[in-house]
Amino acid sequence: MAGDYVIGVDSSTTAAKAVVWNPAGLAVSSARSTFELSRPRPGWGEQNAEDWWAATAAAVRRAVQTVDASRVGALCVTHQRETFVCLDAAGNPLRPALLWLDGRAVREVEEHGTAEVHRITGKPPNPTPAWYKLLWLARHEPETVARTGKVVDVQGFLVHRLTGEWATSWASADPLGLVDMTTCDYDDGLLAAAGLRREQLGELRPPGTVLGRVADDVARELGLPRGLPVVAGVGDGQAAQLGTGVTASGRAYLNLGTGVVSGTYSETYSYGAQYRTLFAAVPGAYALETFIGGGTYNLSWFVEKFSGLDSRALGLELTPEQILETAAAQLPPGADGLLLLPYWAGALTPYWDHHARGVLVGLTGSHGKSHVYRALLEGIAYEQRLLTDGAEAVLQEPVSTLVALGGGSRSRVWCQILADVMRRRVDVVREAESTCLGAGMLAAAAVGVHDSVPAAAEAMSATAGSYEPDAERCAAYDRLYAVYRDIYPAMRALFPRLAEASRSEASRSEASRSEASRSEASR
Repeated sequence: MAGDYVIGVDSSTTAAKAVVWNPAGLAVSSARSTFELSRPRPGWGEQNAEDWWAATAAAVRRAVQTVDASRVGALCVTHQRETFVCLDAAGNPLRPALLWLDGRAVREVEEHGTAEVHRITGKPPNPTPAWYKLLWLARHEPETVARTGKVVDVQGFLVHRLTGEWATSWASADPLGLVDMTTCDYDDGLLAAAGLRREQLGELRPPGTVLGRVADDVARELGLPRGLPVVAGVGDGQAAQLGTGVTASGRAYLNLGTGVVSGTYSETYSYGAQYRTLFAAVPGAYALETFIGGGTYNLSWFVEKFSGLDSRALGLELTPEQILETAAAQLPPGADGLLLLPYWAGALTPYWDHHARGVLVGLTGSHGKSHVYRALLEGIAYEQRLLTDGAEAVLQEPVSTLVALGGGSRSRVWCQILADVMRRRVDVVREAESTCLGAGMLAAAAVGVHDSVPAAAEAMSATAGSYEPDAERCAAYDRLYAVYRDIYPAMRALFPRLAEASRSEASRSEASRSEASRSEASR
């Protein structure tokens, strides 16, 4: 049947993935192409925007090679949200793109991160939104700003390469921190502060509408049908929410990835320190999102730095994580009195404290590797309970179910811990590429494969298992959680003191090394 397939493209931080979906949300074909991430200085993150297009083109071309391309009815892009690139008048990058994870704009946050900016954008002051990095560019690279013809998000860049149109969705642009969340339009005051004019930005359209059609030469290059509609997508977090079927209150998605991102659905706009607010994939609705900077990253860190496990030498067809998880599963809730604060990458929601760091509380000589590993799993679960409870206060109804995706969702032990700590059922998605699936749902709704975005979500999403909270373990975790939630407030004042002491010591060490080098050179 012509036009019943759709393509979802996910241009993430490390790769472009293209998946061809059928109307039931099953992958017919897929391909992936990687690209590099540059860290020119500590805390910085940049990319060559041309790599986004090269990787996307390669992934799409390979994905459609094994299907009947005439059945492809639309394409939709999801992407790494706050990332942006400055282009010249011809649409060529003037400098490397600044990524969502780039933290260089600390001073700009301190100077410009006001309560009014939070109200307008729904984003608590922190270096992630592009607006603060645009202010950084105005201060440190005024020549770049002066030559800028367009500032675009990742979708805006790819849509232009596909169609020639300068357009994006308001749900793709709003993570940049330039959009008024009550009007779905750019805020003139924020634009003026960054030295930008409206014509330098892509036109904003509702998610799920057609932005343009693939140009003939691009269609020939990628093996796509001539005039294929390109549909307005959303950021990867909102796409994950849609791809997991969360289109109403009462459920939240939980992405157990490198960081842990969770989103609840709201039909009304609100803002608060407990969450950041974004436009949902369903026009007129909002996603209230929480974020823990350390998720599977924390687990990988422990395995790499401290586990000392070589499963190959043991002759086991298991990863070190699986071995540690098996050992941790033998321990009782609370890891025999060990609690962990998972702030390896600082604290985001609800504290927004970049000085915060990880903490182990309760160590004794009886604790071993399995105790620390279980404390890692439980610490992230405690933190997610804190965040979900905070966001839940403004929702139309409580969150009763979490829909888990990402690498961590494959851990039975962790999913059960999450259910017990959070006192909520945890469902696990059928489709691993749920973010790409969310883009496919928008494409399917736009061209009539399904009647609406919610209808597409209902038809194309599914779960593959669930975990119910256990009453006895829940009671034990309630007692432990009451202690956990007091750890950060008790230590809050110590974190900046530690940071200052560390900076002072680092400065003295650097001065000593410089003096030693000068002495050596003079001999």
